[in-house]
Amino acid sequence: MAIHPVVILGEPVLHQRAAEVQQFDAELQQLIADLHETNAAAHGAGLAAPQIGVGLRVFVYAMENEDGVPAQGVVVNPSLVVGKVSGNMPDPDTESEGCLSVPGEHFPLKRAEWVRINGFDAQGEPLQFEATGWFARCLQHEYDHLDGKLYVDRVADRHQRKVRRITKDRGWGVPGQSWMPGVDPDPFGH
Repeated sequence: MAIHPVVILGEPVLHQRAAEVQQFDAELQQLIADLHETNAAAHGAGLAAPQIGVGLRVFVYAMENEDGVPAQGVVVNPSLVVGKVSGNMPDPDTESEGCLSVPGEHFPLKRAEWVRINGFDAQGEPLQFEATGWFARCLQHEYDHLDGKLYVDRVADRHQRKVRRITKDRGWGVPGQSWMPGVDPDPFGH
């Protein structure tokens, strides 16, 4: 297992649809182990393969939940059914997200309170489960990464100016930016 640098907004792999996993082999097992280790070092709720520069449709999560799903897992080649998203504006105190690829920032974003995910586990066995609340939010967030979307792409127009300013001020938005969990200061202060 190894901890990998987390790539930052602007890295091309973050902005394109990831490829389907074709082989459930030792290489995939190593990728999954590395994702878990990197996510743990970053104190993340989830981490998608594109966030460590690998354009494959796989993500890991580490989140306690009330849905009867193990608190740590992996989903390979997922599909996602998303419940209704309310039309209300997100509450910045209770509905703000962060992302390891947009380190240190939080923005409010409305998400569905329920999802059903289908996919495969690390051995290629089919899996399906439902998630609610913050766990549903985590799964939507990680799934978006596999489609080349970051949560800041979805925030309301009134927050887009701040996203653009932060991106410019920090030198993001171009390839080659990353941070190293467990080595660099934790951008979220864990």
